[in-house]
Amino acid sequence: MSVTIRTRHAFHALLATALLGWAAVAPAQEANPAASGAVTAAPAPASPAAASAAAPKAEGGIRSQNIFDVKPEASADPNYLNQTNGERNKVQPGNNAPMWRQVSGGVTGYSSLPVSQAPEAGNLIQRFVQYPGSRFTNAGEAWRQVRNDWIIPYGAALLFVTLLALAIFYFTRGPIRLHGTETGRKIERFTPFERATHWSNALAFVTLAISGIVMAFGKFFLLPVLGSTLFGWLAYVLKTVHNFVGPLFVVTTLFMIFTFIRSNWPSKDDFTWLRHGGGLFGGKEPASHRFNAGEKAVFWGGVLFLGSIVIASGLFLDKLLPGFVYTRGEMQVAHMVHAVATLLMMAMIMGHIYIGTLGMDGAYKAMREGYVDEAWAREHHKLWYDDIQAGKIPAQRSQPAGAPEPARPATAQQGTSA
Repeated sequence: MSVTIRTRHAFHALLATALLGWAAVAPAQEANPAASGAVTAAPAPASPAAASAAAPKAEGGIRSQNIFDVKPEASADPNYLNQTNGERNKVQPGNNAPMWRQVSGGVTGYSSLPVSQAPEAGNLIQRFVQYPGSRFTNAGEAWRQVRNDWIIPYGAALLFVTLLALAIFYFTRGPIRLHGTETGRKIERFTPFERATHWSNALAFVTLAISGIVMAFGKFFLLPVLGSTLFGWLAYVLKTVHNFVGPLFVVTTLFMIFTFIRSNWPSKDDFTWLRHGGGLFGGKEPASHRFNAGEKAVFWGGVLFLGSIVIASGLFLDKLLPGFVYTRGEMQVAHMVHAVATLLMMAMIMGHIYIGTLGMDGAYKAMREGYVDEAWAREHHKLWYDDIQAGKIPAQRSQPAGAPEPARPATAQQGTSA
């Protein structure tokens, strides 16, 4: 019985092996009949009529093409230059003169993106414009020409010339020193709130100026030194800092305007100060109120006028102003306005920083501690000092703990000389 079972199992295994071998050989023989030794007759050539009937009818218009069956480019056709626009559109669809004229003319195509999120998704190339200093070309190229040919080189020259002029003036004339002798009696020039407002605005401005200089000019003087990787990270970090410090500069500038606008109101005495050049080029310094005409020019021209332009354009570039679409053209114009106003403001503030630090003895101490000596006030701001002596302005406007004793109006016995 066991022998019969073993025989049956062996027979089944042999049959399965034969079937598997036949399944593997049969397809190969069908694909290559000659391999099995069969001889087949060659097919008779089809008649022209039959071939014509079997061939698919050619369709007009744009025809699809297998990417692996690449034909010579359209310009290889000997009749390429004689083709009409209609013929060109068939052999070279999407890459012909009429199509690119429409694209460069600002024609809006179809886009599935919503207009509220991507208002220019259907515009591949901007319309032709001519910005100041550019050729008549598409807006993107015009912006690039203005930036690279005007803003960058002339902006760098403005900052360099300003810095050079201040250095020459300092090393030839030195700082403006006090001619009299200090009396020891102090006058409060800036309250703690005024100093906090000034220093917060100054720190925000310096941070924005340094980060802006690196982003605009860093590739010329930092990239060769740091290399592309380190400079790329530095520029990215400073760009992020620039965007976050910008709103702080907006708030502190508003505080600056409302805090100091009353003392910077123009007066007729400012024209006398300007006519004598502030006494910087010889002669006695003209009398002025709490702020002279030069400081008022920085306030009205730098902080208020240029500062407002810088703030408005910066908020626009950050897309923080409501009610705008923020197209490429608007962003390009905002960038050019922002860059020009910023460079002019930086040049003006550089002169202000020089006078407030190295250029005049006692100026930096006044903003740091809040107090100046009577002799300093009388020499640099005579009209302000006279108003204090007359009691029109208090010598001490705040009451911090441990503050110096406020200056007293001079009596006839004391006199007013140092």
